Amino acid sequence: MNRTVVFDTKPYDREQLELASKGSGMEWQFLESRLSVDTAVMAGGASAVCIFVNDHGDRACLEALKALGVGHIALRCAGFNGVDLIAAKELGMSVTRVPAYSPYAVAEHAVALLLALNRKIPRANNRVHDLNFSLNGLVGFDLHGKTAGIVGTGKIGRIAAQILRGFGMRVLAYDPFPSPEWAAVHDIEYTDPRTLATESEVISLHTPLTPETHHMIREETLALMKPGVILVNVSRGALIDTRALIGALKGGRLGGVALDVYEEEEGVFFEDLSGTILHDDDLARLLTFPNVLITAHQAFLTKEALAEIARVTVENLNASSKGLPFLPDTVLVEGARQSP
Repeated sequence: MNRTVVFDTKPYDREQLELASKGSGMEWQFLESRLSVDTAVMAGGASAVCIFVNDHGDRACLEALKALGVGHIALRCAGFNGVDLIAAKELGMSVTRVPAYSPYAVAEHAVALLLALNRKIPRANNRVHDLNFSLNGLVGFDLHGKTAGIVGTGKIGRIAAQILRGFGMRVLAYDPFPSPEWAAVHDIEYTDPRTLATESEVISLHTPLTPETHHMIREETLALMKPGVILVNVSRGALIDTRALIGALKGGRLGGVALDVYEEEEGVFFEDLSGTILHDDDLARLLTFPNVLITAHQAFLTKEALAEIARVTVENLNASSKGLPFLPDTVLVEGARQSP
């Protein structure tokens, strides 16, 4: 059996997964519902499920899936916070992910947000559509000659740093596992978090969410930052304490905030809520600030990234059904499998 139930799907997911699996004999069932203990029953008759970043694979959900005969969970994303990996291992289930799809897509989106926010492009675009061609209130600043701080120098952080160096910025970086050879080649300066916070006009976050990085941007760290700093986050929403961020914005300390992620984005991002009432008071407050730019977790959304996500996901699903090895660096849990 090579049937996979795909939860939380959008049209672009379906298109790319069907294209990547063409000729493989894979059978898909696409669902708009997110995976949870309540929706797990929808995976009846499948050998695998394919899920996204906001699906819930807690122990109760995994136990329900296992009882239905599901042996493989394929994450079509890099983040895996929503899956109980300990439970999956105890249940003998395999869990795979897509650790890297297009780091260029995410890094370029971070820089796009920075440019759009700094140069007031959304506000300027709205004005001209109202036939208002005034330039009042649209003053930005040159990135050239300024200092950017990159928190996290994995694949995405490195690319973002290199792009900003291309603008002629001085780039500081912090990572608990630095890459001095890369830094030397690209004229990047590794430093400590305090120095990065106090010397940067732009700070961009590119680090995974762990217990250590949860709310790494909070009242104390915001107080260290230069007045007028622009903060960019395209990584994980919970890196930032939203209440503290709102306080810093209200106090006028921040020059601007550009977000592609939000710590309480589940049930909001990826959905069309137009015509409804937004019940998240913190997000509603953020949307009132003229110096806040938010996109709904779309940094990954390029043709190249979607194609790579689908390719890796399909290859691992095929490997699971045929008892073959999974792709390197994609395995989170290796469950017991029997070759057909």
